Amino acid sequence: MKKKVFLLGLCLILATGCGKIPKLKNGEEAVVTFKDNKKISVDDLYEKVKSDYALQALISMIDKQILEDKFKDSIDGAKTYAESTIDSLKQQYGDDLQSMIAQYTGFQTIEAYQDSLYLNKLQETAVEEYAKSEITDKEIEAYYKDKVIGDIEVSHILITADVKDDMKDEEKTAAENKVKETADNLIKELKGTKDVKAKFEELAKANSKDEATASNGGSLGFINYGTLSSDYDTIIAEAAKMKDGSISTTAVKTALGYHIIYRNSQKDKSSLKDVKDTIIEKLAKDKMSTDSSINTKAMQALRKEYNVEIQDSELKKQYSNYIQNALTKAQQSN
Repeated sequence: MKKKVFLLGLCLILATGCGKIPKLKNGEEAVVTFKDNKKISVDDLYEKVKSDYALQALISMIDKQILEDKFKDSIDGAKTYAESTIDSLKQQYGDDLQSMIAQYTGFQTIEAYQDSLYLNKLQETAVEEYAKSEITDKEIEAYYKDKVIGDIEVSHILITADVKDDMKDEEKTAAENKVKETADNLIKELKGTKDVKAKFEELAKANSKDEATASNGGSLGFINYGTLSSDYDTIIAEAAKMKDGSISTTAVKTALGYHIIYRNSQKDKSSLKDVKDTIIEKLAKDKMSTDSSINTKAMQALRKEYNVEIQDSELKKQYSNYIQNALTKAQQSN
């Protein structure tokens, strides 16, 4: 159920009225005293905090309330993520964890940092849902037409360079050239045989550095974009241009090394209906990685959905400036 959130900041010590400038019940009381009866009052402290620090804390309070209501099913997962991250950091830093967190994140307690991890995880869910809602049918259809292909049965021979960190640049270059030469020679050998598939399997067993597939003639089975690591997407792109029963004319270079590819066969691509959700997820993730403003827009949309109204006029002005600055900065970086 949508809620109207009335934000009066530091609500436990605020008066119950709804004025534009909240007054603290004990506002005239001293927080700090000096000689000559001078003091820093609760009101003085509140105004300083409100001016310099309150907005980010207020936004976190707003978003936490909204996100926990909107994404109830994600709460446990977000808590588990935050707890496991802290546990991992405790193993790494031990008794120094709190000081490390304070030094590198600005949070003064482990609990505060853990709560920020929890909130960030919920925000990721919100941003992804928003990104999905922004994907159009036209974008989905274009992606299906241009990017979706049937699974391809592929084998490869992986040749890697024996490069060490302490090598000089010229030594590394020489090692790379040697690997490229080896791959080129294998391709020449394959081109000179009648039974390419059998020869490919033989050479894969003898030469491939991919231990998981070498003994099986280099077979990767039927794969598609996203089936394996992103390095293999380069192999898929090359295989998609090849004919069944053919090898790549040149070695394909990835971060793993040089790959000689054999394409065995390809299945028909799935229907749009069957892959629509997967396409939306892919396009949403692309949008999240390329649109610097999407986080701001996603949370702004949620706050609007929940009719968030900041009652304090100064904080309301700060919030408006914060949103405008965030969007301008994102626009400049896109």
